[in-house]
Formats: sequence, C-alpha cells, structure tokens
Amino acid sequence: MQTMSLKKIYSSRCWIGNRFRPATICFDNAGIRNISEEKLPGAVDHGDHIIMPGVIDAHVHINEPGRTDWEGFASATAAAAEGGVTTVVDMPLNAHPVTTTVKAFEEKLAAANNKLQVNCGFYGGLIPGNLADIEPLIKAKVLGIKCFLTHSGIDEFPNVREADLEAAMQVMAKYNIPLLAHCELFDKAVLVPHEDHTSYQHYLNSRPRQWENNAIALMIKLCRKYNCKTHIVHVSSSDALDMIAEAKKEGLPLTAETCAHYIYFNAESIPDKNTLYKCAPPIREKENNELLKEALKNGLLDFITTDHSPAPPDIKEIFSGDLTKAWGGIAGLQFLLPAAWTAMKDTISLEKFIPLLTEHPSDFLNLQQHKGKLAEGYDADMLIWSPTEKTDTSAAAVRHRHKISPYIGEELFGKVYQTFVNGNLAFDSYNTATTGLYGKPVFNELL
Repeated sequence: MQTMSLKKIYSSRCWIGNRFRPATICFDNAGIRNISEEKLPGAVDHGDHIIMPGVIDAHVHINEPGRTDWEGFASATAAAAEGGVTTVVDMPLNAHPVTTTVKAFEEKLAAANNKLQVNCGFYGGLIPGNLADIEPLIKAKVLGIKCFLTHSGIDEFPNVREADLEAAMQVMAKYNIPLLAHCELFDKAVLVPHEDHTSYQHYLNSRPRQWENNAIALMIKLCRKYNCKTHIVHVSSSDALDMIAEAKKEGLPLTAETCAHYIYFNAESIPDKNTLYKCAPPIREKENNELLKEALKNGLLDFITTDHSPAPPDIKEIFSGDLTKAWGGIAGLQFLLPAAWTAMKDTISLEKFIPLLTEHPSDFLNLQQHKGKLAEGYDADMLIWSPTEKTDTSAAAVRHRHKISPYIGEELFGKVYQTFVNGNLAFDSYNTATTGLYGKPVFNELL
C-alpha cells in the first residue's frame, strides 16, 4: 500500500452525521484522523461539491480468474473508482473456478493480487453437493454465501433445491453473514414461450413475475423456519414487495436490494434487437419500477446495487440481437451513482438517497465499524461529486474492458470529481493526465 502524509479537504456540503454541513476532513492511509467544522489552513477547498463516504456496490461479477476476457479485477476496479465506488463485493460466479471451495477462493485472491484499485470483498457460493464447504468458506472470511434458485447461466454453478437451502441455512444460522438468493423458480405452468428471439416483450414474458414471487416466498418461509440471515438480490417484481414488508414487520432477518437498471430503465422504452438490456430477472414495466422506487424511499428495499455482469460483444450477441442466446447481464459498475441518482432524484432527497449507497450496504456487509460514514477512525473512503452536473457517458469514458453498456449515451446526473480509497487518490477528474493508480497495485487485504 502506498503511504501518504496528512491530507485536508474542505466543502460546505460534507455528509456527516446524516446531514450536510461545512467541514474540513483530515485523513491519511490509516483513516480519517479529524473532522473540523472550520476551514483549516492548507485544506483543498471543493466549494459546494458534496464530500461523502465512498459508494459500496455489494453485488458485482468481476469474472476473474477464468473469464478475464469478460472483465477482470484491473478494469472493473478502475471503472469503480471513476464512478465513486470505493468498495465492491465480488460474486462467486462467473469466474472459473467458481468460488464454492476454499481452494477456489484462494485462487480468486491470487488472481486479484496487485490489480485492485478499490477495496474488494468476496462471497462464497452454495451449489448442490458443497454443503461441507460452506463453514470453511465462512471461516475464510467471505462476506456471504450466494445461491441461485434457477439456472445461473453457467453450468459450473448449478441451482439449488429446497433441500439444499434447508441444509445450508441450518449451518449458516450460527453466523452473522447472509445467504444471498437469486430468486426465480422455473414454472412451466406460467411459462410464455419466447417465440420472437429479438423481441424484448417476448423475453419479458418468458420470465414472468410469478417465478420471482414464488422464489421470494420460499426464501421467506425458510428464513422464518431457520432464522438465517437472508438477502434477496436484485428485486425486480413489485408484486413481491408486500411479502417482503410482512416478513420485515414480523422481525425476520431479511434484507432486499434492487439494482440501478430496474429503476432507471423501463420495458416500454427498450428497443427490440438490443441485447444490452437483457438481464435476469428482466427489466419490467414503468408502473412496476415506480413501485420499486417507492420501496427504496420508504426503506422497504435496503439498498441499490448494479449486479454488474459484463460479457464480450459476441457472447452478448450484440450483432445478432438474439435475446435467447445473449448473455443476461447489465454492465453498469461505473454508473451506479449517477444512474441511481438520476432515477431517484424526483422521488427522494439527497439526504435519503446517500445512505442507500453507503451506510445501508455497509451495515448489510457488517462493515459498519469502519466504512459507510465520514467519522473519525473510519476508513478514508470518500468521493467528491456534484449531483447537478452530468457525467460523461460516452463509450470513450467507459473504463470497463468492453465499451458496451445500456448507459452509454444516457443523460445521467452526478459528476464525480475525485475518489479516495483508503486515503489514496484513486480517481481525479481535475487532472486526468496524472490520474489515479490505474495499473498499479493498491489494495490486497480482505475487507
């Protein structure tokens, strides 16, 4: 890790103690040393740009090792830093090997060595037959265990059945880490065949809300039975919100997220033959998605992620437009902050919005003692940004390995000026000629 002397930054709008106030933040590699209400001598003055804790994306597929041609730690974390994201948590797929054993976890850590531009944590995976690996993965310090209730998209990570879930939850209930579930249950009875392979409406119909609703109902039932910390990833069906609300009212250890693309895009405006928008569960109708935004506003959904899941153009079927063959995943890690803010800014205040990307995911990941807030003793993970200025969404600005994303060309508000990760300047739009630590080793410690 690089070392640096004490830095001081000032703004009239620092997000401290759940409110904006003028402050000078003094920090170094060891963390935030002091916060003063005055503008201290030598502090870099950022005017009224917001200084806030770094964004935490708790749902990212980096794909390394094994599928580094899809993304990789170097490109993913460089893109994260440019978007103000200072912490990502990598899913156990779509890397090869998948992270379902401690040995595979060690291979993933080795693959990440000397490539990380931001903090990175990791999840382990639950698949049929690896129950004996769950406790060792937890002891190896994964931040959660992920499973699929339907086909994951890759054969190395098969979906679990109810019996697998029951066995795993009995083990995991002893630990304060979540079981994360991709909630879709294939049901032929409500299946609408995807006859037109380039029609988005046909694709949407082929993955009905009922699949998601049934899977979420199952996870709630098992959460109640075993009192296991349970997390529903990428909620896309507004039909499931009442179930989630009842479970939370009951006091079950249940949390749920949605993704930026489910609240920014709407099915009605997605063109046919454009595979960039394909994901699972699918992006649904505007009326549905407005209800997801309300659920974020009222705290029913806990935080926002990207489910960043990129793929090369040929695997994404960019040229054929075939939605039945295309990889299902949205490339969006770099645009989490501006896409989420643009989607939510007419629904929610900045004061309510910021915790959805900082404090709430930090709490979920059990990192609340050192991340998610600007406070003395906390890690110096910060970004400086303007919520009223537009970010560059041109293909040339994309730092991901492949310059393909549905966010390219969109009008997104939320320009990031600087990103600090553990006190290091990881992105600097003021002076791009000397920006960052791209391509250089920064962080390799487990969160």
